[in-house]
Amino acid sequence: MEGKHSIPNRLNLLKKIGELTRSLVEDLCNGRSPTLKIDQFSSYCSEDSGKCCCSYNLPKGKEILTLQRESQSRRFDALLRVLLIVQQLLQENKHGSKRDIYYMHPSVFKEQSVVDRAVNDICILLQCSRHNLNVVSVGNGLVMGWVRFAEAGRNFDCISSPNTAHQIPVHVEDVEDIISVAEYILIVEKESVFQRLANDQFCRKNRCIVITGRGYPDVPTRRFLHLLIEKLRLPVYCLVDCDPYGIDILATFRFGSMQMAYDAKSLRLPGIQWLGAFPSDCEKYQLPQHCLLPLTTEVFNDSTDKQKAEGILHRCYVEREAPSWRNELQLMLDRGVKFEIEALSVHSLTFLSENYLPSKIQMGAFI
Repeated sequence: MEGKHSIPNRLNLLKKIGELTRSLVEDLCNGRSPTLKIDQFSSYCSEDSGKCCCSYNLPKGKEILTLQRESQSRRFDALLRVLLIVQQLLQENKHGSKRDIYYMHPSVFKEQSVVDRAVNDICILLQCSRHNLNVVSVGNGLVMGWVRFAEAGRNFDCISSPNTAHQIPVHVEDVEDIISVAEYILIVEKESVFQRLANDQFCRKNRCIVITGRGYPDVPTRRFLHLLIEKLRLPVYCLVDCDPYGIDILATFRFGSMQMAYDAKSLRLPGIQWLGAFPSDCEKYQLPQHCLLPLTTEVFNDSTDKQKAEGILHRCYVEREAPSWRNELQLMLDRGVKFEIEALSVHSLTFLSENYLPSKIQMGAFI
């Protein structure tokens, strides 16, 4: 599918790819070992000395890839193979996923993470975003509420049925004609909560746009949110589980991910407010003990719940840009318990949509 905004970028990127490959060939012809200098970016650090120098726009250093080291030569090889595929996609103005790329050389790449890293390296070398390479991801995000927009000739009329879910477009650069009468945007962590709000007719009763990334948000969901915020200038609230992974998802929306720190400027959403669920909500909304779960001591994704929470607590951006998060994170650690958003249903099935959310937004109970 052709993207009407992509032609100037496409030609410029093809020129950059040509210059990069020519420089590598010249090195080989002149008896030099080719090297690649890749900027390193970081969305956060855990520097306790106050010497944090993290920036959303500037690299923190350079990594030099050379063929002289075996581990780097394999990464070099993967990068060049992916670069050739990207060049073909751009030349033919076609799109492919990272999974498509992996299956073009599975015996060489061995695992998907090798392709993922190569794509990130190429984005840094060419100073572009992933979608500019015509490398797309399968969209997981859903949207409903008081918004209407078009994408590549297709109309998405959420307003006519505000509690019906629509898939978030993958090619966000083709989204146009955005119209909305919403008063705010609500991001919810999980599809189950999204469906709860749809069943309760939340958007019919509240002029809002509701979006879920179904867990950790993919790039199209974050880019679509970025576009909506830019165009509509609405307040944005985020509702996640009261556990370390829910808070990490909130942080991914607001500050960006470490993996794609090089593109944080176009993906981070600094205006997002944490609406809940807070550890302090446990007492405020009188959740019974059987609704609370202990923070896990078993390792999951290389860390326990406690380690995950402590890691977030010490990230530099929490201290710098969201100090009010610290008290809630510390409270979670002190109490050693967590709970899901659905725990609020202990009061009634519609408590979330009819009491919790409207009162929090009306009273400004967000941080």
